[in-house]
Amino acid sequence: MSRAVRIDRNGGPEEMKIIDVQVGDPGPGEIRIRHKNAGLNFIDVYQRSGLYQLPMPLMMGMEASGVVEAVGEGVTHLKVGDRAAYASNPPGSYSDVRLMPAKLVCHLPDDISFETGAAMMLKGLTAQYLLKRTLPQGGLQAGDHILFHAAAGGVGLIACQWAKALGLKLIGTAGTDEKCELARKAGAAHVINYSREDFLAKVKEITNGKGVKVVYDSVGKDTWEKSLDCLSPFGLMASFGNASGPVPSFAPGILAGKGSIYVTRQTLFSHLSSRESAQSMMDDLSAVVSSGQVKIAIDQRYALEDVQQAHRDLEARKTTGCTIFTL
Repeated sequence: MSRAVRIDRNGGPEEMKIIDVQVGDPGPGEIRIRHKNAGLNFIDVYQRSGLYQLPMPLMMGMEASGVVEAVGEGVTHLKVGDRAAYASNPPGSYSDVRLMPAKLVCHLPDDISFETGAAMMLKGLTAQYLLKRTLPQGGLQAGDHILFHAAAGGVGLIACQWAKALGLKLIGTAGTDEKCELARKAGAAHVINYSREDFLAKVKEITNGKGVKVVYDSVGKDTWEKSLDCLSPFGLMASFGNASGPVPSFAPGILAGKGSIYVTRQTLFSHLSSRESAQSMMDDLSAVVSSGQVKIAIDQRYALEDVQQAHRDLEARKTTGCTIFTL
């Protein structure tokens, strides 16, 4: 038996209940993994609330770390006793033990703790595909300015560090002076408190009117229009989240008037399309974490029994860095 968090309908945090489930043996292409820790992410909120529609009832959670307990037929890259971590479908990581498709489960290096493994997967792999795979025309070179919204969040703090390691000048936005200072300490070249400063005007000032090559935006509706105006000609608007709500519909013609700019809506799971891709991204992430260039800040820990409060705190912007559940 295993504890697991399930919702039977979309709604607020109160819809999440801890239930007991029977976990059997893995089938072909599956593993059974006993979790040590699980991660909390905004995608969990989107799935719970119904912004991302999934069939009900729904098991919650998208990332975790743990130890492989059993391996199904055809699984060759993992064996019983391996340390492993993942950020992938199907949901269900808010649990003690589960069956999991093995394809996107990766080896967790011995020098990375289970807590770090659970905290870094979804956010770290997101930072990886943004900075390494979601690039403006001509790519990014050392010295280029980029704009990163929610820079004190889990993805943002990783991106601040990684961008600095790559020689990029990251301009980070956040809603309080305290969060701006977190982003600055993590490696942001410039920080903007958008609650009292016009981030568009500040970006233009920082870049001497040129704008940035790329905007990475997980905020959505509230930052969308001004972000487009932060871009230099042929710049890239990379949307990867909807923390303030979904972006409204727009006419493609406006992109021409703003300098023939590009727009893309990215998801991690498009990049995690194969075992080879997942492991390659994991190797890149593990290398910068093991080297110390990127430190994974775990600022909140919750027991699984406190899952409702964890979601409330995340939605109220009370969290910074990464949040994990201890199992």
